[in-house]
Amino acid sequence: MSRLVRASGALLLTGALVAPFAPAAGASAPMDTTDDAAFTLTLLHGNDPESALLNAPADPDHGGAARFTTLLRELRTSEGAGEEAEDGEADNRGVVTVNSGDMYLPGPEFAASQEDGAPFYDAIAASHAGYDAVSMGNHEFDFGPDLYADFIDGLPESTPVVAANVDVSAEPALAAHEAAGRITPSTVVDVEGEQVGIVGALYPDLATITSSRDVVVDEVVAPVQAEVDRLSGEGVDKIIMISHLQNITFEERVAQELTGIDAIVAGGGHEVMANEGDALVPDDEVTVHPGTGEPLSYPLVARNPEGAEVPIVTAGSNYKYVGRLVINFDADGDVVSLGDRSGPVVVDGSVEPDPEVDAQVTKPVSEYVDELAETDVARSEVALEGRQDPGVRTQETNLGDLMADSLMDTGARNAEEYGVPEPQIGIQNGGGIRNASLIPAGTISALDTYSIAPFANQVAVVPNVPRAQVKELLEHGVSEAPASNGGFMQVGGVNFAYDPEQTAQEVNEDGEVLGEGERVRDAVLHDGTVLIDDGEVVDGDPITIATNDFSARGGDMYPFRGADFTVVGSTYQGALELFVSDTLTGEITETDYPEGGSGRIVVGDEATAPPGNGGGDDGEDGDDEDGDGAGPSPSPSPSDVPGEGPDGGGGGADGDRKDDKGSLPLTGGALTGLIIAALVAVGAGGGALYLGRKRATTPDAGKLDA
Repeated sequence: MSRLVRASGALLLTGALVAPFAPAAGASAPMDTTDDAAFTLTLLHGNDPESALLNAPADPDHGGAARFTTLLRELRTSEGAGEEAEDGEADNRGVVTVNSGDMYLPGPEFAASQEDGAPFYDAIAASHAGYDAVSMGNHEFDFGPDLYADFIDGLPESTPVVAANVDVSAEPALAAHEAAGRITPSTVVDVEGEQVGIVGALYPDLATITSSRDVVVDEVVAPVQAEVDRLSGEGVDKIIMISHLQNITFEERVAQELTGIDAIVAGGGHEVMANEGDALVPDDEVTVHPGTGEPLSYPLVARNPEGAEVPIVTAGSNYKYVGRLVINFDADGDVVSLGDRSGPVVVDGSVEPDPEVDAQVTKPVSEYVDELAETDVARSEVALEGRQDPGVRTQETNLGDLMADSLMDTGARNAEEYGVPEPQIGIQNGGGIRNASLIPAGTISALDTYSIAPFANQVAVVPNVPRAQVKELLEHGVSEAPASNGGFMQVGGVNFAYDPEQTAQEVNEDGEVLGEGERVRDAVLHDGTVLIDDGEVVDGDPITIATNDFSARGGDMYPFRGADFTVVGSTYQGALELFVSDTLTGEITETDYPEGGSGRIVVGDEATAPPGNGGGDDGEDGDDEDGDGAGPSPSPSPSDVPGEGPDGGGGGADGDRKDDKGSLPLTGGALTGLIIAALVAVGAGGGALYLGRKRATTPDAGKLDA
């Protein structure tokens, strides 16, 4: 390990997420020196498995926990024995295996673990992998800290969770794990007589993207540096950081501020790194560095304050790759070179699934998912775009329109039951649309609805939002464009135009506007009511919005700022399923949901004319003398069939609760008795089950993003 110099003035680095920088020249070139190696460490790593237990999304021939486990074990054996050793490597060698977080993700495969009496399948898979340490990720908190504690219960005691900048003391279940040493700032692994330290770090703005409740996350540099210094003072001269900071740019910035770190395993960004000749999963492409525009080589190399080069690696997501970083150290613990065979190793169909994982995980999860796949809820005339970039995180898509309309639909059909106005606008954050694929035209199954909308997010109605605040919300939805961002807004009930060349709005984590945005130039409701004209808010009545409770509570830093909202008796998955099966009578038409979207969000100065040119009292700009102006089809109105009310899976404002799976209480109105992991088809008069198997309740889940 390089000679330590404590970093002075440790920086708060969250700005790296929105301000990419150009790294030093040659930063991507692997290190290569002629010094002799005294010890060769192979770092085998994964990140963001995200409950893709069966196979990679849309690719059954790649990924899967059982194949991943086999490949990981094979590599661990061969690397430990030096079977592929190259010139410059030491005879003294060892292996460390880590994962950088997002060990599970809400969705159909995760939901199998939520059945009554089911084990935590993701924890079983992680146990068979035999990690020396894992990092916390944001999705670990999507169902709250108590469920995360259950996951840690399922890990072997030899696999600690490392997090140097996280305080869990206010969460009893996690605090108990910390007291037992299961959660710790760092761990030291004895590798063939060599001491290797592993330090963890988590995204500082965790509370804005998930349901972390009373977990406190500090900035990164100071607490990590303190832990590195402590380990160094105890004679540990090889230190790895495993971190979940949401994108490679943030990891790179941190690497430039820390000293004493020999390598960083990054998580949260899903970036694919590779060198020429490395095999990739079909349709995967090497990620482009946002600062340089160049493809990310394996590894990306940053330079720390001492001038030492620090390799940063990551390995895609969804069990598709095992990362392999071969590090050669000299006798003083300094890195002298990286092995040429370093790179991602693809988990493909040639890998025989591990029989134990196959029996304990793949088989029961497959049976559960097959039930969902056999339940048809609609047919679509058109392919539905759920890919992320370009896609739901960068622009309007027809699947985004469908999701926003479903929120409005449930908000309208349940408005009277819950005493709220019918919504005029629907807002769905792009990061909450999780299938990350193009769903082909044809049958839409219940499994598809879970893949699209996997979280336990509840439909929420926010009444009487002032028009100036509506503009702030729209500005926030496009503030990062054209960059991919989970907060990109998909909308229903409104068309708007924005200019990405204009000033972007800036907000803090509390949704307070620090700098007004000037991007949104024009906005008109589908009834013709003009909200924004030439960048200026048009005076008028406040607006009622349907969204999900995550966004309503300020997730993704949406500037609702504590506005009152009411949860109206459905998850957003349930809203989608009911909308397509009932309101749309099982038919998703190309007319209503054309490829590329229906013009609800356009780049420019003038919004697309609303359906039929509107007709609202403020809608002069949308008038058409012939009354048949072009525009997107209106958001379909709900049928007269009532949705579930408080006695059919809803809940009042004072019914906060937790279930035995560790769900969070709802804010703005708790949901009593909602069976969230169930496959619910809410029909006339309430909640007929497609499947007769009872699912466990998980009411206030978190939420989105990579």
